[in-house]
Amino acid sequence: MSQSSHQQTGTGRQTGTAGTASSGYTPDITVCAGGRCWQLSRAGNLDSLWENMVAEGRADAEEHIPYWTELWPASLVLSDWLVQCRERIAGKCCLDLGCGIGLTALVGAHLGAHVLGMDYEEQALHYAARNAARNSPASAAAGAAPNASANPASWASANAAPNALQSPLWVAMDWSRPALQTACMDVVWGGDIMYERRFVEPVLALCRHVLKPGGCVWVAEPGRTVYDAFLAALPARGWSGRPVYTGSTRGIYEQPQAVTVTIWEITAQDEGS
Repeated sequence: MSQSSHQQTGTGRQTGTAGTASSGYTPDITVCAGGRCWQLSRAGNLDSLWENMVAEGRADAEEHIPYWTELWPASLVLSDWLVQCRERIAGKCCLDLGCGIGLTALVGAHLGAHVLGMDYEEQALHYAARNAARNSPASAAAGAAPNASANPASWASANAAPNALQSPLWVAMDWSRPALQTACMDVVWGGDIMYERRFVEPVLALCRHVLKPGGCVWVAEPGRTVYDAFLAALPARGWSGRPVYTGSTRGIYEQPQAVTVTIWEITAQDEGS
């Protein structure tokens, strides 16, 4: 497969009884992405969950903004990129960083990868595991509960049943304190995972910790200014990055313009070209 930059439009869509984008929040959605359609459940819209947290007077509300409950456009485009890279991820240990309700982890598993879906919020993983069961009941037992062992050697072999859709393993973890082995992942990916500049350093440190020699990181970003800081930080920390794919989607809500998402491939400088 060519490593040059690709472009695609109209990627990823949400369908319902009328097959059109939703005009507002619904708890259950059907999303066509990554080569198939997925039935997904989620807790609520971000604004409502956030308002409830503030109303409850949670002291840690700022550290737990429920970004995870939304299905962001970047995840839809990232799903299509994973399809294009299916030969690169099949049979590989892959980390979905900030997996949320689980779409891109499920797509990766559908394509044959051994996927560890990681999120800071245990409630997100509750819905991710529910969505795995909903879309692949026969393989649901293979997916472990949040905080299960994160030893890739064990969960990759456990999920290696022939001719079966592999369920991701879900794990709750703070990316600034990763309880993962060094050099355990072939690929790390994340869809629109950074909303503040303070996320840049821990994300890069985590990738350095878990990535195998020759591995790569795929970051899907919709043009947020924080990603300028992320990309600018790469050379000084021994990374190189290049855009490998651009996709356009209207997301799962009705909106006047499509969102353009770029996939960046990040590699160690001494390994990238």
